[in-house]
Amino acid sequence: MTHGHTVDPDESAEEHWDSRYRESERRWSGEPNAALVTEAAGMTPGRALDIGCGEGADAIWLARRGWRVTAVDVSGVALERAARHAREAGAGTGVDWQRHDLAVSFPGGEWDLVSAHYLHSQAELPRDAVLRRAAAAVAPGGVLLVVGHADPGDREEAHHHGMPFPTPEEVLEQLRLEPGRWAVERAAEFERARADRERRPGLHRDNILRVRRLPG
Repeated sequence: MTHGHTVDPDESAEEHWDSRYRESERRWSGEPNAALVTEAAGMTPGRALDIGCGEGADAIWLARRGWRVTAVDVSGVALERAARHAREAGAGTGVDWQRHDLAVSFPGGEWDLVSAHYLHSQAELPRDAVLRRAAAAVAPGGVLLVVGHADPGDREEAHHHGMPFPTPEEVLEQLRLEPGRWAVERAAEFERARADRERRPGLHRDNILRVRRLPG
């Protein structure tokens, strides 16, 4: 999911995001998020849940490396594209694409990796509650990976107007994890290279929180 825009208060989250995706043939780069690649590269493939999968780049990257992936998004338009991209990449059977408005429903099951990248939206989204459900879906020994923007960025302030950008420590507090049952493996701010819509290069400041549910 990702960057928000002004939303019609009478518009559902699905309608909002479907309309955003229909604005162009490809909304995102098609490349997996760099933080996911870094954090998951050394993990043993298992079951993964990609929350807010958009056009599917992260889910496809995981599936091509042996993960059994469930990928969810509120936009049916995005999911149709994601499934097509997966077939084109030879990963069509490795991902279970599911449409969920995470304010209303959440996929059932447990996963060894639950990934939530840039879960920011001006459409209705109870982000804290969604991330708590994400944590509850992590299997013993598994990882919850939450990556988000640290600020709106110099060139995108209008796109993120009024949106909160919690620090890793604030996200950790919002998760309300059971004491003694989780280990914090990474909580940090980092910079990544990115280009804006006019392809001008720049840097974006992001936050990452990686926590592991302890086995037993």
